[in-house]
Amino acid sequence: MSFQAYLDTIQAKTGLDADGLKAAADALGLSEGGKLKPDVKAGQVVEWGKGTLGLGHGHSMAIYALLTGKRGPGD
Repeated sequence: MSFQAYLDTIQAKTGLDADGLKAAADALGLSEGGKLKPDVKAGQVVEWGKGTLGLGHGHSMAIYALLTGKRGPGD
């Protein structure tokens, strides 16, 4: 599965595209300007993804990869 496929599934389940995820993470204080804050751990992003967004572990980790800049739309 490509990274873009993860983002597409996340958008289908939550209505949030990559920019929407970044804005939501900013609003929660997990990130700033769409970039993960240095003191935020992967587990916090996974907790948000699984709890609030209703995603599985893999899709939650995709959000973490997006916020860290390791992966992006089109990957």
